[in-house]
Amino acid sequence: MDKILIPVDGSEVALHAVQYVIEQNRRGQLDAIFLINVQPGILSGDVKRFISQDIIDAYQREEGEKALAAAKALLDSEGLAYTARTLVGHIAESIISFAQSQQCSSIVMGGRGLGSVMGMLLGSITTKVLVLSEVPVTVVK
Repeated sequence: MDKILIPVDGSEVALHAVQYVIEQNRRGQLDAIFLINVQPGILSGDVKRFISQDIIDAYQREEGEKALAAAKALLDSEGLAYTARTLVGHIAESIISFAQSQQCSSIVMGGRGLGSVMGMLLGSITTKVLVLSEVPVTVVK
């Protein structure tokens, strides 16, 4: 049973990962596609003194939807069924945890997304997922 997880961050290279999965699906039917965006949790307790948890949650949902929008549009244009979610937490760990909870057979992700360190061969999130994952990870550039 092929269950593919595609973590996206709204970057162009994340869309390349979605396109890769679309091409793979044309070669053989996938059983499930999971599309996720992980929003980092609020690390500073000071923020929560001035902004309510409801406002923080709404902001994270909105940012997640923005990051997922183009990837969802690509999958919709192909008529592919998928489950899309926005998660909150440590990004690499959340990706791994989601893959485990959904019993994904593989993870397909971009090599470098919207992180602040430019010019690296592989992004730090991608590298961490490669190290932590117990299922195969395909890195698309």
